Amino acid sequence: MSDPQAAWQEWLNSLDVPRKAAAEPLRAQFSALGVTDPLDLIKSELMEDIPQLARFVLLRSLWHGAINGWGEPGSLDQLPSAQRLLAAGADQKDLVCLVRAVAYEAVFATLDELDAGGDVNVSGVEAGWVVMESGEDGSPTGRALSGLHEDLLTMDPSGREGADLWQ
Repeated sequence: MSDPQAAWQEWLNSLDVPRKAAAEPLRAQFSALGVTDPLDLIKSELMEDIPQLARFVLLRSLWHGAINGWGEPGSLDQLPSAQRLLAAGADQKDLVCLVRAVAYEAVFATLDELDAGGDVNVSGVEAGWVVMESGEDGSPTGRALSGLHEDLLTMDPSGREGADLWQ
């Protein structure tokens, strides 16, 4: 079993001064977010220029709000159709599971469209989009957040990669 602290220190010692200065704050931010071994994410951010912190925060936020938010007490109260199903005898746990699975699929489909950068089914239209990291002041950094749909399932805060969505 490898020692994450030793691996971190060894990698940190191999960096030039600017990257070393950027690595420690990234580690602190990932730690604050609950990531216990962020070495691979930080390496990717600093060496490959992939905005891993922004990706992590966005995907985690989608899980907590759009997907897992439906498991909170009273979340189904805002849906008249859910209230009717519950009144007709539907199991609340099954209904929450259904709503969370639908929310996951909607988030996944949206991220997939955003990752596509444009409507691949429409020709002759010169319009597209990009999801981009921003700095603290809200201005774009120029680093695109791509492939978001590919990592959505792995960002399940339960660590079960969505296994409980379809049960």
